Amino acid sequence: MRYRTLGGTGMEVSVYCLGTMMFQAVGNSDHDDCVRIIHTALDQGINFVDTADMYGQGESEQIVGKALRGRRDDVVLATKVHFPMGEGRNRGGNSRRWIIKAVEDSLRRLDTDWIDLYQVHRPDPSTDIEETLSVLSDLVHQGKIRAFGCSTFPAEEIVEAQHVSERRSLGRFRTEQPPYSILARGIEAALLPVCQRYGMGVLVWSPLAFGFLTGRYRRNQPVDLATGRPTIRPELFDPTNPENARKLDAVEQLIEVAETLGCSLPQLAVAFTVAHPAVTSAIIGPRTGQQLEDLLKGSALTLDDATLDRIDEIVPPGTNLFTPNAASSPRALTDPALRRRPLAERAAD
Repeated sequence: MRYRTLGGTGMEVSVYCLGTMMFQAVGNSDHDDCVRIIHTALDQGINFVDTADMYGQGESEQIVGKALRGRRDDVVLATKVHFPMGEGRNRGGNSRRWIIKAVEDSLRRLDTDWIDLYQVHRPDPSTDIEETLSVLSDLVHQGKIRAFGCSTFPAEEIVEAQHVSERRSLGRFRTEQPPYSILARGIEAALLPVCQRYGMGVLVWSPLAFGFLTGRYRRNQPVDLATGRPTIRPELFDPTNPENARKLDAVEQLIEVAETLGCSLPQLAVAFTVAHPAVTSAIIGPRTGQQLEDLLKGSALTLDDATLDRIDEIVPPGTNLFTPNAASSPRALTDPALRRRPLAERAAD
């Protein structure tokens, strides 16, 4: 396993990062099996583990905590904060009030004294970014976290955060965790260059494009909308949708590329993401041990220029054939209220 420095933190992390979102009731509910999967990843050289408090409402963090007992010093451990944790007000978001509570809860569930990388899971328009950066800086000074980053932030909000950090002499976001795959290349236009400009590490999620790059979903083949990922977002898998047809057309061409290289489509997909100079690590999120083993077999895969040129022909740089998460789009585009004046003020006269 190859290692890269995570932004300017000085921490060396494996190019594959083990994502643990599937280690919970709606994924793999067998805690012992999940622990075995984590141990297998560590034994194969992965030293970077990513989780979040909202994965199974803390269940994933608990599993990771069990798995890292006796091995904590060998792992760069990342988790996240933002999404609601339980009923009631002030149980989520990016406020000082909530982050102070959430980090203590994560430390307890993870059974550790410190978190290496604490990430703000999504932007929070109700909280001033200075408020968030201030409390995160305090947590670094207290030794509870070593560094902090953001996840699925638009490029312009990253720039704003960097400027606030400089003006207010606060710690700054050292990493960004965006969605990135062959089918979702929009971040190549602005987000990745911005991260490079500020020396930020980048750990990308969903390199298999929400399952489309597993090879499980093919053109002219029926899709079972009652099982697996289609149950979460069925609109992404409806074959009658022209946008989905374009994704499946691209998948067929990418399968041919993988066959030419003698690798699987998932192995090709992950190798593509880590070939970008801005990307530090790709998050692989297996549900089973077999899925982990299959992905690890592709860790030595090197894509030459001819292969990357062919991928560019299938899905041009900066192109999104689908958006894996609405939050990855700027609110200026997703919230109509930000694009429309009140009805009485729209006319020129």
